[in-house]
Amino acid sequence: MINTIDEFMEVWKRESDGTRKIMAALTDESLKQPVADDHRTLGRIAWHIIGSIPEMAERTGLKLDCPKESDPVPTTAEEIKKGYDPAATSLAAQVKKNWTDETLQVEDDMYGETWKRGTTLTILSIHEVHHRGQMTVLMRQAGLTVPGVFGLPKRNGSTTACNPRPYDWLCSRVPHRKREHQCVACRSSALALDERLMSSRQAA
Repeated sequence: MINTIDEFMEVWKRESDGTRKIMAALTDESLKQPVADDHRTLGRIAWHIIGSIPEMAERTGLKLDCPKESDPVPTTAEEIKKGYDPAATSLAAQVKKNWTDETLQVEDDMYGETWKRGTTLTILSIHEVHHRGQMTVLMRQAGLTVPGVFGLPKRNGSTTACNPRPYDWLCSRVPHRKREHQCVACRSSALALDERLMSSRQAA
């Protein structure tokens, strides 16, 4: 759970910047790409990400100046891009203005459950990552180039190595032997290398 305002501001900047990169790669035609027949389209998922920000925030008493999920889904990528920024920016501004670290321990009724506000901010951030991942799958199906968010993406049929950097907030929840960023692929490679080294030592 997010426990301080500073932690949320760091997490939210990183995640909202990543979402902006994904939104910026959308095209008008790609918005029609469906998950399946009679299911959400890429454009609808993008609008759901935007609309969920004020929907969840307003359950905690915050008032955001941005589009609502009940608003009609835009038909152009530019409208969706323009809709995300005020939602993400307004959330950060309202949290910073109205809440303190102690406020994050306050509980609200959220969908029939009781959540601390720190939990709500955590779930809102993870919710965005979840649907952003769905978007990248549909973007590939629509023939778009997907920008990298956690490291570099796969391009031209080859897998690019993970870009070493300070590990992101998701990876920081996973214990590592070394204090450095390691994506799942890198950790798998490291484990495989350890096994090979162990086998060679035993053979020697």
